[in-house]
Amino acid sequence: MTISPAFLDEIRARVPVSAVVGRKVKLQRAGREWKGCCPFHNEKTPSFYVNDEKAFYHCFGCGAHGDVIRFLCEAEGRTFPEAVEQLAGEAGLPMPRETQASRAQQERLKGLVDVMAAAQAWFAEQLHGIAGAEARQYLQRRGLLPETVRRFGLGFAPDKRDALKTALLAKGASEALLVEAGLLIAVEERASYDRFRNRLIFPIRDGRGRIIAFGGRILGEGQPKYLNSPDTPLFDKGRTLYNLDLAAPPARKTGSLFVVEGYMDVITLAQAGLDAAVAPLGTALTEEHLRRLWRITPEPILCFDGDSAGQRAAIRAAHRALPLLEAGRSLRFVTLPEGQDPDDLVRGGGAGALTALAGKAEPLVDLLWRSEVETAQLTTPEGRAALRQSLLGRAAAIADRTVQDLYRREFLNRFDTLTGRGAQQTWRERPQENTAGWRGRGRFQPGPPPVRQETRVSLQQIRNPKIPPSTEHEIVLGLLEHPEWLDRYHEEIERFPYVDPEMARLVGHMLEASIRVPDLDKTRLDHTLTADGFGRVLAGLRTRKKQYSFSRGETNPEQAEADFVHVLHAVTRLYALDAELAEANAAIQLDDNETLLRPMRIAQERATIERELLDLAASGPALRT
Repeated sequence: MTISPAFLDEIRARVPVSAVVGRKVKLQRAGREWKGCCPFHNEKTPSFYVNDEKAFYHCFGCGAHGDVIRFLCEAEGRTFPEAVEQLAGEAGLPMPRETQASRAQQERLKGLVDVMAAAQAWFAEQLHGIAGAEARQYLQRRGLLPETVRRFGLGFAPDKRDALKTALLAKGASEALLVEAGLLIAVEERASYDRFRNRLIFPIRDGRGRIIAFGGRILGEGQPKYLNSPDTPLFDKGRTLYNLDLAAPPARKTGSLFVVEGYMDVITLAQAGLDAAVAPLGTALTEEHLRRLWRITPEPILCFDGDSAGQRAAIRAAHRALPLLEAGRSLRFVTLPEGQDPDDLVRGGGAGALTALAGKAEPLVDLLWRSEVETAQLTTPEGRAALRQSLLGRAAAIADRTVQDLYRREFLNRFDTLTGRGAQQTWRERPQENTAGWRGRGRFQPGPPPVRQETRVSLQQIRNPKIPPSTEHEIVLGLLEHPEWLDRYHEEIERFPYVDPEMARLVGHMLEASIRVPDLDKTRLDHTLTADGFGRVLAGLRTRKKQYSFSRGETNPEQAEADFVHVLHAVTRLYALDAELAEANAAIQLDDNETLLRPMRIAQERATIERELLDLAASGPALRT
């Protein structure tokens, strides 16, 4: 059976060597590696090391060396196909089956790799020819040296409809292959044409250095400013980081890896001597991006602009990382001066300007704390309670129970210090010296008050079934009708506790579009989401029954916006009340008379909010479109 190198690379990327070796060898942490006694020869002093970042094991005693696949073969006597099949199952990857179709697919992938290499050579040739004069002048203005241009394989696409197409067809490439590679755009009943025209070209490589896509920056006026290849059998933008192949070796050596926003940032840093820098490709950092970064270094440094858009991007990355955190795996954040990106900073102050900021990088826990406190209302008990609940919600998003518990304690300690509770111990927090309730100099400390079962209120008892469970769908419909709200209420929309995971994904793409797509309107938003694969979801949403003014679309804009904000905040508060109620019920047996009344007060507030939502939904006829 022929197994593609790309499939084997994916297994190595998903399955840590230590996880497999650790089943047979007792491993101990040794800096950034693991060590233990070699399973291939008898030894009493550990000389067997496992490096997850480099994805191999090595024994300094007997010389045994290999990756996770080879370990299964040599340590457990499995054949190569058996080892691959087992690891593919652990990685959640379906095993490729060798058929005539699969062999044809491998040949087609090889053809795609070859045609991308040919395209890069042609683009580079154009850059250094007559047509590339303007592009060369642009690179000179940006301060790029000729050797830097050659190192990154930069090129130029002339402003002609079929220049690349004509050149590659003459070399034997098929038009269908060029379309599949994303180099041509196919239009029904019309001739296909070059995707990249009048653009400076940036080759995008995979981890093995093969060219799998291109990015293009327009020269002169026009939109979009940057254009990437579409997803192809070779290229998945949600899994690819620009310059990862060149950045990984120096990053592993130094332990430092910068994540910046664009091609030019990466290239300028490399020219200044900071080779360990990567960038996502026209999208926010994904979970797969984060996993790939962590395989190289335990704490990548994310560099974002100091403006509001850059700070929102940093917070989104922090939230996305939470479920994936583990011991020794985190992020750090560098906030650049207002109006500057890494390119500007390094060209003005050299590599030292960025490394100085990196030395003071903000840990993930500090960024999360700051972002929550800056938006909190601390002047009222309700505002402080909302902050506390939000912090606990962030901690609860962490899947690793040990890290989750430590984040929870850290947030609660900071919250108590912030609100002045650190110096105030309640009776239940004070240590008791004996079980009889006597403490200190014969002073009696009363025990907990008796439980009043009649005050216990369960979530099921106060849940009002009249509130439609599809409210979050209507919130999304409102955003589709009014894309300008995405930026205006970005934080509130991102914080909303979506129950439907598909809605959460859709809103995440909408928020990203609000940042990367200029002058976003209904048409552009719809086109962007459809291109991202949400066409079916959008069609389903628009057939739903519409309860509120902002989703029905017949109300004046001011009223629609007011109703949208009201519903957004009201439903968010309902979920917070649910969490408070659960906490209050859990504390009833331990707390004083004041806390015994909390469930009843929560129920009353919840009922008030639900009545407001029902009144708002009943303010006009429900429509179905």
